[in-house]
Amino acid sequence: MIEVRGISKRYGDLQAVDNLSITIEKGHIFGLLGPNGAGKSTTISMMCGLISPDMGTVQLNGEKPTDKATKHKIGLIPQSIALYEELSALDNLSFFADLYGLSAKTKIERMEWSLQFVGLQDRAKDTVSEYSGGMKRRLNLAASLLHDPDFIFMDEPTAGVDPQSRNKLFESVLELKDLGKTIIYTTHYMEEAEKLCDRVGVVDKGQLLALGTVDELIEQHGGHSSVNIRSEHGDESFMTANPVNDLMERLKGMNTVENLSLRRPNLETVFLNLTGKQLRD
Repeated sequence: MIEVRGISKRYGDLQAVDNLSITIEKGHIFGLLGPNGAGKSTTISMMCGLISPDMGTVQLNGEKPTDKATKHKIGLIPQSIALYEELSALDNLSFFADLYGLSAKTKIERMEWSLQFVGLQDRAKDTVSEYSGGMKRRLNLAASLLHDPDFIFMDEPTAGVDPQSRNKLFESVLELKDLGKTIIYTTHYMEEAEKLCDRVGVVDKGQLLALGTVDELIEQHGGHSSVNIRSEHGDESFMTANPVNDLMERLKGMNTVENLSLRRPNLETVFLNLTGKQLRD
């Protein structure tokens, strides 16, 4: 379990994170969503122990993330790709395995497993500079798994990748959940969170705006459904909280329906309702 209690972080005049509290159950995928500059990466950094909160506490299974034993239970896939491009995938993994202090036997086993897991075993000897963006993201994931961590922090792991690599990353995340890993996942892609996450937190300006399952957030913050009907009476559009019942009532007075569309709120609707539609640069 991960317990975050009232953490805050300020950089000069910027309040990056403001009294944020989250509890994440073991074996869950938790999505952390927010616009650019919302405080997601700073929150991840405090949860991993890379930076210290000005206030509040973080505990991973009751221990501080800065404790030596706890550090070995953390895997981090940073937003920026952290690889040595002049080295091969094997050499990159060998370097990181040495940093983790793995024994020679364990090192070989974990390197083979990690490459197989992300589907790069056939390109292991190639220089990373020859890799596509998606392959680099997958190798980044492989490096974070060498020491078999319990807690895996993924900070926008699919940014700028091709659809095939994104799909492979999705499969990998779900496989890690099946292995009992606890995963914290930040993303700008709402469909990723809808597909992967057990629970989602929406943050903006360093504050937690909403927390729950996708269905709970849609019910609480999604607003009404949009319905459009084209019949012999012309086009009719309306918003409703009960689309099925209201639609059936409207159809009673129509003989011919040429077109019918129903758009229910989704996680993107929730996100925009909570954080606004203005551009964030």
